[in-house]
Amino acid sequence: MKLDFKHIILLGFLLFLNTLGAFADDYPTIDVTCTFTDADGNESSDNNFSGSAPVTASFMAGATYSGNWTANFKWCFYLDKDTVPYITRYEEDTKYTFNTAGTHRIVLYATFTKDGQTYELSNEDNPIYVTVSESKLEMPNAFSPNGDGINDEYQAKNGYQSIVEFQACIFNRLGQKIYEWTNPAKGYGWDGTFHGKPAKEGVYFVLVKAKGADGRVFNIKKDVNLLRGYDESSSTTSNE
Repeated sequence: MKLDFKHIILLGFLLFLNTLGAFADDYPTIDVTCTFTDADGNESSDNNFSGSAPVTASFMAGATYSGNWTANFKWCFYLDKDTVPYITRYEEDTKYTFNTAGTHRIVLYATFTKDGQTYELSNEDNPIYVTVSESKLEMPNAFSPNGDGINDEYQAKNGYQSIVEFQACIFNRLGQKIYEWTNPAKGYGWDGTFHGKPAKEGVYFVLVKAKGADGRVFNIKKDVNLLRGYDESSSTTSNE
């Protein structure tokens, strides 16, 4: 078949496009993503996190490249405005738990080499940010374990944040340890029993030693009023 000039030009253009496509496909790419898991087990994957410590992050490079390229990965973790990373990781995908307050900036530097060529990629212009809030912890002075589903457990007040170490003990008026727990979350506090039986109404004593992600130390000592017959539905101040 004889090709005229127009067909030759069109064929040449198609070959050129195919060459560009092959050239583009031959070069590596990265697509950095992250999944966060907070202290309550909630997951998010919007590449930015702001909240309480501890939070665990799983970082994925999302690299695509042919077998002819040799890949090297470098994850750099910066705190606030620091220019020197406080930690460096060299695996393709990595995981880290954040326990320090402040704004963390995570940058991936990926270097690919093949036949004397070097190709470098990073998410430096669009890093992942993890902002860990300052610590906060308060304990109530009363609870009413009467089975009504309201304030039945003695625990940290709602709104605590960035607590990375926690230990609490309940004592009776004779100084006898009644209960001990190491997690401020709901479900770990004192249910108002002792040796499997309901403790008597009255005044107890709580001692809490805790540490925040910002280094703040909490030493809380206060009375705890066990009000078993208290009607929670008639008041909103029982957990103050």
